[in-house]
Parts: sequence; structure tokens; C-alpha cells
Amino acid sequence: MPLHSNNVSREDLISRYFPQYRIVAPQTHAGFSGASCIIEQGEHRLILRQHHDLTAPAFCFRRQCRALRRLPADLVPKPHFFSHGWMAVEYLAGEIESVLPDTQTLAGMLYHLHRQSRLGWRITLLPLLNDYWQRALPSRRTPFWLATLKRLRQRGEPQPLRLVPLHMDVHAGNIVHTPTGERLIDWEYAGDGDVALELAAVWMPTETSRQALVQEYAQKAQMDPGPLWHQVNEWQPWVLMMMAGWYELRLRQSGDKQFIALADDVWRRLQTKG
Repeated sequence: MPLHSNNVSREDLISRYFPQYRIVAPQTHAGFSGASCIIEQGEHRLILRQHHDLTAPAFCFRRQCRALRRLPADLVPKPHFFSHGWMAVEYLAGEIESVLPDTQTLAGMLYHLHRQSRLGWRITLLPLLNDYWQRALPSRRTPFWLATLKRLRQRGEPQPLRLVPLHMDVHAGNIVHTPTGERLIDWEYAGDGDVALELAAVWMPTETSRQALVQEYAQKAQMDPGPLWHQVNEWQPWVLMMMAGWYELRLRQSGDKQFIALADDVWRRLQTKG
């Protein structure tokens, strides 16, 4: 797996390292971003992905590749190549559905992930929340946002029930349904953290469905569902602040007004939870 320090264009990279490959589809999967594309040689396909967040440290992209190398092939697309700013991973033949798998399947997939060896770096949300506040549009920095951020700083992040590898962006668009089972894509937020944080961060349609997921997960993991559900609720304001902050950052970066409505919806949920 070559590792180089020079940023190159997609065309130069393909010409240099994949001369027998051709581009067959740019940005067709929900998990694609930047200059990502599918390349193929005969029947062999790879996803070529570019590190699209230029504001993020370079080590974040390297960590994605490291996570994919460490995790089993029945959970992740395996990496084949890494160059500074670029990564080529296995193409997953399958479908991306508009809804999550059934509760039993989803809980089983998460528990399988959480049983793997730790990745070696911790997920800490407070620095991320502080960064979102600093980088948001000044006009969007409300007294409620600041007060909530201060309250979470004073409270501190919940102590983990179990410290395990987390994906941290589990939603329908990041799950590929292959003939051999479900696999997760887009690992840019992965790291070690609390099992309850993952369960709090899954994009469930309702709290009732989240409670069912926690119940099913607790059974598979042989955990007491009561304390686990309590811990999930402890993480909820942190997750909501993370979501709102991400929408606020995307608003500033893109100028797309849809992020105002998305952020405002999360702020209302936070005020309701009070």
C-alpha cells in the first residue's frame, strides 16, 4: 500500500498508479465525496476517494485507512492504496437502501463492530463542539448555544460503560447491503468510545425505535438494558450538539440555506429536552 506525501490530481494519480484502470462512475454512492469515483480494470473495481475536508488535519484521513485495515472484511471495504489525500478501497457490490436494516440486523452489525480490537485513538466530543462554535457564522451563535455548550463543559463527557471501536456515522446511506451481508462505509469519524455513544448517534427515525435498538443490543451484548438506556440518554445532548454544530459549519462553508432549517430543528429538539 504505497504512501506518498505529494498531492496530485485524480487524473495524474490514476495515470501514475492505476494506468490499466478507467473511470466508470463518479460519485454514485451516497458515501462518496470530493473527487471520489469508481475505477475498474476488467471486472475488478475500486473506489478512489479524495480527502475532501481541507480544514481537517492530514492524520484524520490516515486514520480512516488504518481503521479499514484493522477491521474485518465483513464490516468494511478493504483498502488497497493510500497516498497523501487519496485512498483506493474495495468496491462493494450491493444496494444502499433509504431505511436502516431491521433492528436485529442493525444491533448485530454494531455488536460485531464493538467486539473488535480498539483502534487506538479516542473520540472526544468537547473539542469538536468547541470548534463548531468557533467556526460558525457569528450571527448564528445564540445565547442558548453558548449556555448549552458551557453546561456540557462543566458536566464533562460520560464515563464509558464499554470502550470499543465506533463508526459514529451510522445511517441508511452509509450501509451497503451486499449478497454476504451489510457493510459500513464512510469511516471518517471512527475511533474508540462508549458503546452508548454509538447507540445515541445512530440516525434512528424515532426514540421508540432507538429504545428497541438498545434493547436488542443489550441482549446481544449481555448488558443490562436499563443502565445502557440511561447512558444513551446521557449522551443525547452531546450528539444533538454535534449534529447542530455540523449543520452550522456546513452552512458557513456552503452558504446553502437548507442547513438553517436542519440546524434549527436540532436546536428545537435540544430546547425541548432542556
